[in-house]
Amino acid sequence: MNKRNISPGSVRRGLNLMGVGLIAVASILSGMLISSGLDFSAKIEADTPTNNFEAGLYPVVQSNDRMESPFVAVVDQVKNAVVNISARTKRDELPWWHQGPNYSTSSGSGFFFREDGYILTNNHVIKGADELMVRTSTGYVYEAILVGQDQQTDLAVLKVEPEENITVIPFGNSNDIRVGDWAIAIGNPFPQQGLDRTVTVGVISAKGRSNLRFGRETPRYQSYIQTDASINPGNSGGPLLNLRGECIGINAAISSPTGSSVGIGFAIPVSLARAVVPDLIATGQVSRGWLGVWLNDVTEREAKRQGLDAVRGVLVDSVFSDSPAEKAGILDGDIIIGFNDQEVDDGDELRVLVSTVKSGSTVSMKVVRDGKFLDMVAEVGDQDEVEVAGSGNDGTERTNWMGMTVEQFSQAKADEIGAEHLEGMFVDRVRTGSPAARASVAPGTIILQINNKVVSSLEQFNSVTGSIQNQKMRIPLIVLEPDGSIARKVIRQDRK
Repeated sequence: MNKRNISPGSVRRGLNLMGVGLIAVASILSGMLISSGLDFSAKIEADTPTNNFEAGLYPVVQSNDRMESPFVAVVDQVKNAVVNISARTKRDELPWWHQGPNYSTSSGSGFFFREDGYILTNNHVIKGADELMVRTSTGYVYEAILVGQDQQTDLAVLKVEPEENITVIPFGNSNDIRVGDWAIAIGNPFPQQGLDRTVTVGVISAKGRSNLRFGRETPRYQSYIQTDASINPGNSGGPLLNLRGECIGINAAISSPTGSSVGIGFAIPVSLARAVVPDLIATGQVSRGWLGVWLNDVTEREAKRQGLDAVRGVLVDSVFSDSPAEKAGILDGDIIIGFNDQEVDDGDELRVLVSTVKSGSTVSMKVVRDGKFLDMVAEVGDQDEVEVAGSGNDGTERTNWMGMTVEQFSQAKADEIGAEHLEGMFVDRVRTGSPAARASVAPGTIILQINNKVVSSLEQFNSVTGSIQNQKMRIPLIVLEPDGSIARKVIRQDRK
């Protein structure tokens, strides 16, 4: 390779040019700094707002000369309140040669919400368990008792007798959260790997999500908080928190084609827990409010006719005779846009709001009728005391049996719910604590057989149920579940 000769003069000329260039660049930078008003001589204190961290909007804490995220203080405050729940269920009789254990174990999360040992979790975490064990952050393991459970909201309360000082998580206000707010989830994802008290962070992605299907465990009352904070198997029952360390939701489910978190997680709003938990502690079951209306969606045409600024609210299709709605003056064709100081966007939201009100409570309602906005007051009834039988105002014949209201599954009903039509009886409602509820019969179920006899019409249904009336027995049912699977249920009937 040829070497290139460089003379001393050329080196000096190069250095002189470089010096001129550096001076020019420095002058330009100096001008930019002066024109922008930046001053690097002042030391930024930890409590001094800057352009990037406005006070109150992006709170940070300076400790030991390092900046901490706002989530650190929240996690330190509440992490010891989160527990691991192991639910052990006995298996059916196994063959004599089977060498393994005769039980199966599943795990989930929960958290202390009272200092005397009460724990909130999901119903699907503990459903059907014969033994419940709770492990705390200190390694203590307690046998828990089931205080109460509610399949319709997927909530359950457990109780242990703590031998240690426990941390509790207070309930916040899920009605006040806004899309875009920070959300912190804590739980035990993939418990078989020992990933206790894992923290994930995201935002509130949406509110009031409903019409979600989770197979047999699908709750009837849905108003989910959607979040992109990662929720994985085992997180169920853990808390969803705000930046004050308050519970705003109970982590419940994910929506994913693979069964793992892809940024679409759902939490039960704590407003539902506030309504359900006192009943579960007091009686083990839930008492729900009842308004007495059949509902339908508001169409774009109807919204325009009524002068609404958007397609919102819920259309009253018909009103039960002598119901709280009728007494309040609600009429067929009214659109309910507000209930108990909460806006109503659709029928699912109204059902949840009504269900959380105690019987005998007086509530306000906002109604649109013929383009006029009306304020009404209703005294909410008790859903458990309602017997819906005979013909409704919509002309459909219904009957009540074992705590469930049923009607013939017609083609029109199949079209309404978007299902394939088949011969059977459609379960419209199930009363809490009834024999049907205890047999895990859910609204939306289609009964195909009762006591090994086909029930394809109301006449057949009444004939079969009438023939076994006043008998103490276990009644087998063949049903089509809301998720489309065929199942066998057994209802226990006591002699009257």
